[in-house]
Amino acid sequence: MSKESLLVEIFTEELPPKALRNLSEVFAKEIVRGLIKTNLLEGVSSDLEAQSKYTPYATPRRLAVIVKDVLDVGPEQTFTEKLMPVKVGLDSEGNATPALVKKLESKGLSGIPVSELKIESDGKQDYLFVSGINAGRSLKADLQAILDHAIESLPIPKMMRYQLADGKTSVRFVRPVHGLVAMHGSAVIDTNAFGINSTNVSHGHRFMGRYSFEINSADTYEKQLLEEGMVVTNYNERKSYISSKLESMSSELGLNIGAGEEVENLIEEVTSLVEYPEIYVGEFEEKYLEVPSECLILTMRLNQKYFPLFKSNGNLSNKFLIVSNMKVADPSNIIEGNQRVVRPRLADAEFFFETDKKTSLEQMLEPLKNVVYHNKIGTQFERVARLQKIADYIASQLSSNPELAIRAALLAKADLSSNMVGEFPELQGIMGSHYAKLQGEPESVSEAIADQYKIRFDKEFTEESAISISLYIADRVETLIGIWGIGLAPTGERDPYGLRRAALGIISAFEALTNTDKSSSLSLREILLFTQSLFDDIPQTTAYEVEDFIYDRLKNQLYNSYSKPLVDSVLANRGPITEVIPKIEAVKEFSAAPEAESLSAANKRIGNILKKIDYVIPQIDTNIFAAPAEIDLYKDFHEIKDNLKEAFEAQRYKEVFLMLSKLKTPVDKFFEEVMVMDENIATRNNRLALLTELHEHMNLVADISLLAS
Repeated sequence: MSKESLLVEIFTEELPPKALRNLSEVFAKEIVRGLIKTNLLEGVSSDLEAQSKYTPYATPRRLAVIVKDVLDVGPEQTFTEKLMPVKVGLDSEGNATPALVKKLESKGLSGIPVSELKIESDGKQDYLFVSGINAGRSLKADLQAILDHAIESLPIPKMMRYQLADGKTSVRFVRPVHGLVAMHGSAVIDTNAFGINSTNVSHGHRFMGRYSFEINSADTYEKQLLEEGMVVTNYNERKSYISSKLESMSSELGLNIGAGEEVENLIEEVTSLVEYPEIYVGEFEEKYLEVPSECLILTMRLNQKYFPLFKSNGNLSNKFLIVSNMKVADPSNIIEGNQRVVRPRLADAEFFFETDKKTSLEQMLEPLKNVVYHNKIGTQFERVARLQKIADYIASQLSSNPELAIRAALLAKADLSSNMVGEFPELQGIMGSHYAKLQGEPESVSEAIADQYKIRFDKEFTEESAISISLYIADRVETLIGIWGIGLAPTGERDPYGLRRAALGIISAFEALTNTDKSSSLSLREILLFTQSLFDDIPQTTAYEVEDFIYDRLKNQLYNSYSKPLVDSVLANRGPITEVIPKIEAVKEFSAAPEAESLSAANKRIGNILKKIDYVIPQIDTNIFAAPAEIDLYKDFHEIKDNLKEAFEAQRYKEVFLMLSKLKTPVDKFFEEVMVMDENIATRNNRLALLTELHEHMNLVADISLLAS
């Protein structure tokens, strides 16, 4: 046995940049898993142990992996295998039966004498076992199967079909393959993929490196690709270089590239677009800065993959950074070429903006009469009419300004017919907000138009943000009720209308009201029922189904922060969303108290008793009480009953549990000394009446029976 580094490289046409990292990581892991499975990776038996043994590589035109300490032949493997029951495999004289002979032949073990077989019992009967030693697996023999499996396992977003060089065979892969390298140390391992036989020949940068060259060994691969091919093969190193260079160059200019998910995603994307990155500074005419910055930022990032540069106050500058795939002594041609490319796009944005300004948002509404939202629920114009009514309803419940909410809803979708949003759909709402400001709309109206498309409602509740929250919720409940009502509820992973996202958005908006004086002003169910009334011909159960759907999303979201029993106990009562977190915190504190286990178990017991009662229980009659334990429980409970209700209605949930804790002793004593289902009907019903009232008050905040183990 000898061990060397193993190199496998698939050389292709340009791979999809947004999928490159994932393709690379899966390819490398599957190669490594195949080596582990065949015992060819020395000293490694799990993915975790293998982490330090391999390095994935990825550029726009290749997927590769280098694995250290790969054996050419694996160690011999001892084995023990169960064959068949002794009574089936041996005759009365202890000789092998035809069944045993056939079994051994099928396993390539012909000729093994019966004396070498072992007999062991499984507790029911004796079985024959065979033990032996298998020869070690061979890298040359197994690499083809390992490579095939790795290719089949790739998470390819979209396959393409292409024809091989023979002009007859068609294959499917993410992109056409033009080269395959498979080397163990300096030796080529014979494999084949997509009609191409493996060699030791790799390929360099299209313009700066050697087109093709021989790899001396797996260990020299990365160095040779850099020095001879001008290719930085290590994805993470390429990304790290780009990130640090963007930061240092922008800092030298006294500017910055901004922050957030969009910037991180763009860095990831350009890393997947270049093999030898270099950063250059470009600029555009300052006159374009009069166009809303979102338009310029979007076209630079989305269309050109440039990094717009910002001033310290957050304002956009007229400079941007270019991540190029070329390093040259004089980059002026590259810079000027990129500036020429971006200028027409900025000019287009300027033209769209200036043209749109000539039309009021009210005038932009007219074309929405011809834009179908869904053929079963009408046009966008009809949708706007519903949004106005829902926003009016919500704003009224919040004691806000319904007129402003109606105005915001009226103009909310107007920019869908604008030139700018027609070109850049990602700017819907943002452009509407700009146009609203330009035509003198109140600030709360323009902000609401911009806020409506946010994934989460991320503002604190104020008088000004009340208009935003009204439109935000209105937009989502209208979508949920309308789409759900026509039978398009999400199924499995499919959710083309974003109903799950809409539900999470509603939850975030209600959470913004938590701990404010408006926390109990909105009823989700009432909003859903009101919205349902605005649609014709949808099932009357729609609002309730959508409510369940939203609470299921809330439940799943809360499971990330709290235990399942805590969440389930609170949501079992289906209270206002704004009160869920305070309730959970109160239940969490209560569950740690010494009284919690006993009271939760008692509550569960009471619930089980009451479930079996199928008639109306009479009111409590104190004159019927006889047992000291039931008298004490009634007395202790009624001493705190009104205070429990008052504390609950004032949302002092922790105080509710403090009072309930005082009932532990009388409740325990009641169940120790009192027979609830007494033979005397009057006595039985009176005790059931007491438990019914107690059960109701014990579960004011949450169904604490769900805390019982």
